[in-house]
Amino acid sequence: MTKLLLSLHVLAAVIAVGPVTVAASMFPAAARRVPVAAAVGGGEAADAGDTGIVRLLHRICRVYAGLGIAVPVLGFATAASMGVLGDAWLIASVTLTAAAAGLLAAFVLPRQEELLEQLADRQPVERAGTARLAMFTGVFNLLWATVTVLMIVRPGSTTGA
Repeated sequence: MTKLLLSLHVLAAVIAVGPVTVAASMFPAAARRVPVAAAVGGGEAADAGDTGIVRLLHRICRVYAGLGIAVPVLGFATAASMGVLGDAWLIASVTLTAAAAGLLAAFVLPRQEELLEQLADRQPVERAGTARLAMFTGVFNLLWATVTVLMIVRPGSTTGA
């Protein structure tokens, strides 16, 4: 049962968290690339094509973030079956996962929505706003990378890894 839970946990992480990290990383640059003409009156056709990518990236982030809830759920089930719920590496991973989820929910997704509203109102996006979003996204990605390393290395584990 542990191997099944671990497999599902890893699959959920790859399938759910992977797209969020990639799409969130692509979003700021894609928002900056929307031409000012499209944002400030270049016509419906230009707006639809130019902002469509940005909308798609935000939708990927939103949908896969919701699916990402399966990762910690399966992680806790796996940890319980392995008997490692009190291990320091797991507690650190859970803390970092909560921080990443909080960052995504409090800063990344709302800022993406603000930028989308600006584009929908045909306002050019400010470089400072996309840079700040890129920073939050980078921290989000670093948190997930750290969790991944902790899950593989598992300091103090008895597997010899």
